[in-house]
Amino acid sequence: MKVAYFSPLPPERSGIADYSALLLPALRERVEVVVVPRGAKRAPRGTDVALYHVGNSPEAHAWIVDALQRQPGLVVLHDFVLHHLVAGMTLGRGDTDRYLDAMQRDAGVIGRLLAHGVVDHVLPPIWEERAQDFPLAWEVLQHAGGVICHSSYVEGLARAYGYEGPIRVIPMPAWPSVEAGDRLLPEGSTPTIVCCGHLNAAKRIPQLLAAFEAVRRPFPDALLVLAGSAAPSLRLETVGREEGVLRLEYQDEADLWRLLRDCDVSVSLRWPTMGETSGMVIRALSLGKPLVVSDAGWFQELPDSVAARVPVDEYEVATLAATLERLAGDEGLRRQMGAAAAEYARREHSLGRVADGYVAALEQVAGGEAVKDAILGDVARAAHEVGMSSGEPDLAEVGVRSREVGIGD
Repeated sequence: MKVAYFSPLPPERSGIADYSALLLPALRERVEVVVVPRGAKRAPRGTDVALYHVGNSPEAHAWIVDALQRQPGLVVLHDFVLHHLVAGMTLGRGDTDRYLDAMQRDAGVIGRLLAHGVVDHVLPPIWEERAQDFPLAWEVLQHAGGVICHSSYVEGLARAYGYEGPIRVIPMPAWPSVEAGDRLLPEGSTPTIVCCGHLNAAKRIPQLLAAFEAVRRPFPDALLVLAGSAAPSLRLETVGREEGVLRLEYQDEADLWRLLRDCDVSVSLRWPTMGETSGMVIRALSLGKPLVVSDAGWFQELPDSVAARVPVDEYEVATLAATLERLAGDEGLRRQMGAAAAEYARREHSLGRVADGYVAALEQVAGGEAVKDAILGDVARAAHEVGMSSGEPDLAEVGVRSREVGIGD
């Protein structure tokens, strides 16, 4: 089997690029892989199946979806909500009608009217505040011969959305141990709480800052590190001046690992969720760090032994503060959760297990039609040998049963 591999890759600043850099060597140990150059319109000749990594960024993934629409294949759905991607591929290219059609498919006439309001600048862009209500995922799913997702949560969303093709839930792989070098964070801050990645309102940064202010009262030496690029709307320009808060810009991979290694607790909050799985959480798990996460989406699938979940409700700040205070004051609990996290990453997120899952999914999509044709041929020959003819009830029953198991039209 020869696989055409469509994905952003380093040095692009993309979590999916980092993911592919980790996955590719393991995948190449199992199948032949041709990495498709950015901007290519089709899979190279001689490949048996195309693998498309799709996330919600038009800058990183529009060219991949363009190729998918020309040649269906196996889609790795890194985000279920693809509104920003689709808006970039439609409105961003001056194709208003296609955006209106996509919104109508998701929400009927109301969706189309809302889209008209956005196009006419009467309403604010939907992807800024309500993307989760209009995922627009059908623009991708309708071309998918199969889907890989990283959580049962996204599998359920895709099924509820109407996708009937094969889906495999394959966990995001854990990175191997990384030599991170000297300590990056200052000594003497206890606890040190780290929040890494692109910072925006959905990461609950205002709520985290409010909770940390409460934590500082019983733990005046506590340090909160906010590391990563920030959305302009978040207004973090002055945050680094606040006592106990260290604001760092985008970190390269080596410094990212140093930050996570040096912290006592890793915080990864998210609401609303776009159906993503957090690469930062997987990194923290592999390093054996206790986690504090939102009680939403994929985070709900993490066991209680490795992650403290915070509901997104009117008590979110108070619950978050109490959770951080408990971890700050209980070193034994932090060690216990950290050991469980490292074991969980080793057991559930091993790179070899993930690569094996990919191969099985690729084989299913690459050979699916050939297998169907062979089985239907055998069924037809068997029906002929026992004397079934067109129009007989028994033959009609064979057709019904074939469709039930997915081999008939």
